[in-house]
Amino acid sequence: MRLKELIEKCELKVVTTLPLDAEVTGGYIGDLLSDVMGNAPAHSIWLTVQSHTNILAVASIVGIKAIVLCNDLHFEEVTRKKAEENSIVLLESAETSFEVTTRLIKSGLKG
Repeated sequence: MRLKELIEKCELKVVTTLPLDAEVTGGYIGDLLSDVMGNAPAHSIWLTVQSHTNILAVASIVGIKAIVLCNDLHFEEVTRKKAEENSIVLLESAETSFEVTTRLIKSGLKG
């Protein structure tokens, strides 16, 4: 499924100015970086409440296409800039990780 389609269907706020044409094949929810590194699938969308720049290193290693910051939290400017340098789309939602996951599944994203 194309990232742009998921963003529209799930009403996610786009924070970066990157193209939204990446193919997303799964998702992962987690806040412990070592867990995400060891278990998140490549080409996935990652839901978290972590907003610091270390999440970008994890996303790059794993091959995560986008990160959704949940619970109405916001990325700092330094994280946004570094995400654009690394071609990782940043998204925000006022909803909880559970609520966003429900929307992603209803939109047709498979685990």
